[in-house]
Amino acid sequence: MKKNLLILFITIMGITNIKAQENLTYQLPPESILQLADYQRAPTVTIDSHKKYMLLSYHDTYKSLDDLNQQEISLAGLRVNPVTNISSSMSYISNLKIRKVSGDEPIQIKGLPAKPRIAYLTWSPDETKVAFTHTTAEGLELWVMDFATAQATRLTEAVANANLGNPLNWYRDSRTLLVRLIPGNRPALIDPKKALPAGPTISVSDGSKAQNRTYQDLLKNPSDEANFIALTTAELYKVDLNGNKTLFKSADIYAGENFSPNGQYLLINTIQKPFSYIVPLSRFPQRYVIYDLNGKEVKTVTEVPLTEVLPKGFMAVRKGKRNLNWRSDVPSTLFFVEALDEGDPKKETEFRDAVYTWKAPFDKKPELLIKSNLRFSHIIWGYATTAVLQDEWYDTRQVKSYLFDPSKPGAAPRVVSDRNYQDVYSDPGDFETRKNEYGKYILTIDNNRIFRIGDGFTPKGQFPFIDELNLRTLKTKRLYQSVYTDKMEEIFDIMDVTKGEVLVRIQSKNEYPNYYIRNLKKRIAPLQLTYFPNPFESIKNVYKELIKYKRADGVELSGTLYLPAGYDRKAKNEKLPLLIWAYPAEYKDKNSAGQSTANPNEFTFPYYGSFVYWVTRGYAILDDAAFPVVGEGKTEPNDSFIEQLVSNAKAAIDAMDSLGYIDRTKVAVGGHSYGAFMTANLLTHSDLFACGIARSGAYNRTLTPFGFQSEQRNYWEAPEVYDAMSPFMHADKMKTPMLLVHGEADNNPGTFTLQTERYFQALKGLGGPARMVILPKEQHSYVARENILHLLWEQDQFLEKYLK
Repeated sequence: MKKNLLILFITIMGITNIKAQENLTYQLPPESILQLADYQRAPTVTIDSHKKYMLLSYHDTYKSLDDLNQQEISLAGLRVNPVTNISSSMSYISNLKIRKVSGDEPIQIKGLPAKPRIAYLTWSPDETKVAFTHTTAEGLELWVMDFATAQATRLTEAVANANLGNPLNWYRDSRTLLVRLIPGNRPALIDPKKALPAGPTISVSDGSKAQNRTYQDLLKNPSDEANFIALTTAELYKVDLNGNKTLFKSADIYAGENFSPNGQYLLINTIQKPFSYIVPLSRFPQRYVIYDLNGKEVKTVTEVPLTEVLPKGFMAVRKGKRNLNWRSDVPSTLFFVEALDEGDPKKETEFRDAVYTWKAPFDKKPELLIKSNLRFSHIIWGYATTAVLQDEWYDTRQVKSYLFDPSKPGAAPRVVSDRNYQDVYSDPGDFETRKNEYGKYILTIDNNRIFRIGDGFTPKGQFPFIDELNLRTLKTKRLYQSVYTDKMEEIFDIMDVTKGEVLVRIQSKNEYPNYYIRNLKKRIAPLQLTYFPNPFESIKNVYKELIKYKRADGVELSGTLYLPAGYDRKAKNEKLPLLIWAYPAEYKDKNSAGQSTANPNEFTFPYYGSFVYWVTRGYAILDDAAFPVVGEGKTEPNDSFIEQLVSNAKAAIDAMDSLGYIDRTKVAVGGHSYGAFMTANLLTHSDLFACGIARSGAYNRTLTPFGFQSEQRNYWEAPEVYDAMSPFMHADKMKTPMLLVHGEADNNPGTFTLQTERYFQALKGLGGPARMVILPKEQHSYVARENILHLLWEQDQFLEKYLK
């Protein structure tokens, strides 16, 4: 690899004696880490609902820095390439193969473009074809692939517009597509740096409270507005399989097109003015209209106003119709939701939401179908007389599921489950669905039974299951439960209820995840479908164990322990340095906080988001260490955030020390995003660690004044909490070596790159030992091979210096 691709400007303070900036070309990590990081990803597997074909989608393991070094424009929460007209952060598929489920060798798709950059795979309703986009240097092409011939064909020139997402939809006939294309008269973009303003930019507060989160990439001026319109405006065309195009709707800002199940109606939503400079495009005005297949307007469903102001709280929603969609179980009936509490979580009402249905031809008023006690989540439609509704409430972590009869509007539903959604040990699983005659997913119903597939987490381990639920009695019967204690089984789909065939994926810590068909009615071994090899053979002899321990207040904790291959666990002659990787999570009760979703039999998959690589360098690793923050009753978790972080950390180190494996004076902690925030606080408020690595975090909570993570209170309601939790406010106390890393182009709400830059400046000014690395072109997650390998080198150098 060329080491002179780009120079990193790495600011250093307190860990070397050289000057403040170090000019350094890209570096490679040690060989033991490099051979793990430099691997080829296995393909993603998709199987059609008839269980006839498997589609194998291949991705490059990493992007290149050149992939990131493209034109980009940021507007209204979007980041797009104005030349190619697709998201600038799109991860592309580089190859496609197919295989019959009952076959052997994959078949290479013929006719694919040279160096494919494939996105938006969209199956036809009859599942005989897949449409997709291909990104060229000039723009976006539309392609289609036929399963029967294994042949790909281009349908359009590079004129598709995916700046607002997937630009294509299949008609019901599976022979025609509805596609967003760039208008021929698109205006040239305005360079905001060169445009001469006609006046100042003015925003007004009229006294209404608009407590919005810290959004990035918002519109800032009239030039941005003009560019937003230019980039998002499209024309809708009908495109047949021969590439013939017919204009369906003239130019507009199309944000979504959704055919009714029978394909006779089309629900289109468009973005309207006025735009906003304080919220992203999802809260711009929108107009929802139903059209027939000739493009004639049938009904205006709703016109949503600009939503800059919402009540406070995670359960707040806007007034008016929302969640508009088609019922999937009937030909052409729309449903939508309206808040009965005006969208304000603080208002006490018996029912929070109401669900309405509206039948074609939409010449009568919508009909009230059902009301929900909590905030509406979703509906899984079944037959005309059976559906499942789920509602939820964040503050109590409550989630409820109900069975109801859509043919009897207003009839009382029957509660199927009512639980704390963070109580994973009580999770009854997700309802199984299948495709109906319209190609839409509905409940799988057989002989008056519906089915649920559960993850099966228990205090003794993970044992996934399939349950049937009797629709008359609501009694549950277990049909299958995995009994593996040396492997991990995931249940994906009931392929055939009558035959008892189930699609599963089986893996172990050394066996790469592969797909199998398990037969629940025959005592035979699962039939293996895929044979993906283990790309990480060099760590197959690493020791791996799920350890459980308690913190001082009795909360159960856990983490996955890794020890170097060959380490003598009996003699324990060598005390190892320890690396802890974690991410805090908020809970409302200690019972849920103490539950574990880790499985020691999960395949060991090292990647840059953990410390597992360093087990090859002689370190003990505690990966995904539990760091719960609990606030029971009216107490909020963040009221004692620091104390609980330190207690979690001490419990982890005590547990590892009691096993006799580690030198507790040589412990490092690390995390990404909120885990970086955790790391900075632990180094500031405890003496448990020799060093820490904090990546892409936020360190000054006054820069996110209207809430962050799971905090719903604003800064002025809880200033002492915001200040206490902000490492920036306590930078004078941070005396432990810390490696700070951030992507140069982070667009995650709240974790903009300025957070790390200002925190580092504070540490430098106060004499805190820190090193800051800004990775060029990277957003919140890192994707370029050059940057990731250099990051691994940085971390290795840092850890070797302060722990070895």
